[in-house]
Amino acid sequence: MNYTNTDYQTLSKKHSKNSNTLRNIPLAFLFGGGICVIGQLFYALFEHLGLFGTLRAAAVSITLIFLGVMLTGMRLYGKLAFYAGAGTLIPITGFANSIAAPAIEYKSEGYIGGACVKMFTIAGPVIVCGVSASVIYGVIYYIVAGR
Repeated sequence: MNYTNTDYQTLSKKHSKNSNTLRNIPLAFLFGGGICVIGQLFYALFEHLGLFGTLRAAAVSITLIFLGVMLTGMRLYGKLAFYAGAGTLIPITGFANSIAAPAIEYKSEGYIGGACVKMFTIAGPVIVCGVSASVIYGVIYYIVAGR
C-alpha cells in the first residue's frame, strides 16, 4: 500500500483522539511542581545534613534520578506519566525514566545488545543536542564576552 501525505494525515486524524487541554495543563503544572517541591525538600534535607554548594545540588539531582529510575523499574512512573503528562517528562526524573524504561524493556535481548543499546534510543539525541548546543553557546559567549 502506498499512501500519500494527505491519505496518511486523514488516516492519522481518524485514529487519533483529541487531548483534553483544560485537564492536561493543570495536571502537568501540579505534578511537575510537585516533583520540584520534592526536590526542594531534598535540598533542605541535604543542607540540614551539612552538604553545601554544588555538592548539595548534585545530591538532589542524584536522588531524583534514583527515584525516577526506581519508580520506572517498579512500573509506577509510566502510570504516573499517563495522568500527569508533561509534568513528569520535563523534570530530571523524566530524563531518568527515558533512559531506564527502554533498558528495562529490552533487557531480555541481553545486557549489551538489548539494555545498553536501547538505553539511549530516546535520551541519546537529547544528550547530543544538549552537549552540542552548550558548546556552541560557550563559543559564542567566549567571543562576545571577551577573553
